[in-house]
Amino acid sequence: MTNKVERVVIVGGGTAGWLAASLIASSRRAKAAPLSITLVEAPDVPIVGVGEGTWPTMRTTLATIGLDEADFLAACDGAFKQASRFDGWVDGSAGDSYLHPFTTPPAVPTGELLAAWQASAPDQPFAAAMSAQAAVCNLHLAPRQRTMPGYQGAANYAYHFAAEKFAALLSAHATKNLGITHILDHVTGARRADNGDIAALTTGSGREVEGDLFIDCTGFKGLLIDGELGVEWIDRSAHAFNDRAIASQVPVPPGSPIASQTIATAHEAGWIWDIGLPSRRGIGCVYSSRFMDAERAEAILRNYIARELPGAVPEEGAFGAPFKHISFRTGHRARFWEKNCISIGLAAGFVEPLEASAIVLIELSLRALTDNFPADRAAMDIHSGRFNKLFRYRWDRIIEFLKLHYVLSRREEPYWRAHRDPGHIPPHLADLLTLWRDQPPSLSDFPYVDEIFSAQSHQYILYGMGFPAPAGWPASERAQAALAEMRQRARTLAAGLPTNRLYLDALAADLAAARQVEGTR
Repeated sequence: MTNKVERVVIVGGGTAGWLAASLIASSRRAKAAPLSITLVEAPDVPIVGVGEGTWPTMRTTLATIGLDEADFLAACDGAFKQASRFDGWVDGSAGDSYLHPFTTPPAVPTGELLAAWQASAPDQPFAAAMSAQAAVCNLHLAPRQRTMPGYQGAANYAYHFAAEKFAALLSAHATKNLGITHILDHVTGARRADNGDIAALTTGSGREVEGDLFIDCTGFKGLLIDGELGVEWIDRSAHAFNDRAIASQVPVPPGSPIASQTIATAHEAGWIWDIGLPSRRGIGCVYSSRFMDAERAEAILRNYIARELPGAVPEEGAFGAPFKHISFRTGHRARFWEKNCISIGLAAGFVEPLEASAIVLIELSLRALTDNFPADRAAMDIHSGRFNKLFRYRWDRIIEFLKLHYVLSRREEPYWRAHRDPGHIPPHLADLLTLWRDQPPSLSDFPYVDEIFSAQSHQYILYGMGFPAPAGWPASERAQAALAEMRQRARTLAAGLPTNRLYLDALAADLAAARQVEGTR
C-alpha cells in the first residue's frame, strides 16, 4: 500500500455507489490530481425502485458531474419536487394539512413575520403566508420555464425520480465519461495491512482489488464497515419507532396531474408516502411493528390507493408482487470513517424516509470527503476524526427534526401518544421546544455550515402544526410589506409557470423527436 491516496475502491453500486464514483471523479478532475477509481458491484443485487425524493442540493450534484438536466429527467422518469406536504399529522381532522416548501421565508426577523402574519391573515397557513411556493404547489406547477438554463428556476426545487433508472444513468455516465473502472463481481472478503487498514478486496472470481481508500456502499449489509472492520451500530429506535415499510408502484393515466411535492399522509401507526412521477406514483406505507401488524398496514395502503387512484392496480413487475414488504432498523454507525474505509448511504445508517434525508446525506458525505480529501495515509486519521464528529452531529439533528413532526401532533392513537411521551423525546429537542416558546428557531440553534434542516425548515413544521408563536414582537411595516410582496409573487408565478404535466410531456416529446432525427442521419 502506498502512502499517497491514489486508488479509491467503492464497494456497491446503486445511488450511493455511483454518486460516490461520479462526484469523486469530478472533483479530482477539477484539481488535476491523479486518482484511479474502481467500483466493484455484485452482478445480481436488485435495486428497489420505489420513487426517490431529493433536496435542492441534487441540482448542484448533477451539474457538478456533468449531467444535462433534461436528459436526467427523461432518463429517470423524473419530476420536480418543491416541498413536502403533511396530511393528517396535527389531529387527523378534515383539512388537516401543512406544507414544508423549499423556499425560505422573507429575510425579515422571524418574530416580526409571525406577528404580521397573525395580524393580517391568521387563518392563512403559515407556508402560504411565507412562501409563494405554496401557491405553485397547490396548482401542480413546475418551478421553471423550458427556456431557462438547466438547473435554474423561478422557485427552489429538487426532484422525484425512479431510483433504479437513476442508478443506471449514473453508471453509464461514470464509466463512459468519467473514467470509472467497473467490476461486476462478488466481494468475499478483504486482505488487511499490518496497521489494520484494508489493503485489498478479494472477490468470488479470485481477483484482488487493491486500494488506498475504500468506500462501503453495500447498503444494510455494511460489508466492510461492519463485516470487516466491526464498527458497532447505534440503535435510535427509542426515538424513531418506525421499522417497517410496504412499497408499491401505481401507474397513472396519461395527462393526469403530477404533484409538486412529496405527500406524507399520517395513519394510526405511521404514515403513507406518495411520490408522483410522469408514468406512475410510488406509494408506500411506513409503520411501527410495535403498534401495527403487516396485514393491517397493507389494508391501510390498499385503502389509500383506492381512494386516491380509483380503479388503479399496483404494478406487479417492479417487485414480483403488487407490494414489497421491507424491514429496517433505525440507527447509524458509531463511526462512519474507520481506518481507511468510509461508509456512505445505508451502510452508514438509516432512518425512515420522512423528509427525504437519505440521498442528501450521501451528497453531504461526499462533499465533506471531496472538500477535504486525504492526500496521504498520514493525514487520514485527522480527516476521519473530523468526519465522524460532523456526521454524528448530523444524525442527531436528523433524528430530532423528524421527531418534531410527531411530538407536535395531537392525534390520540397509542402510537402518537407514545411519541409525545417525554421519555421518548431527545433531550436536546425538548430543550429547543422550551426555548421556542419564547423565541422562534434561529441560526443560534443551528450553528453548523450545511445544516440538513435549517432554522427555517423547523419554522415551517412548528407553525404549520400550530405551535404557538412567541408574543411580544411587533407587526412591523417591513414585515407586512414582505408578506404583501409574497402574495404578489405568488400571483405572478401562478400566472407564468406551466404545469408539471405540460412541462414534462413537452420535454419528453422534444427529446423523442430529437432522437428520431438523430436516428435518420
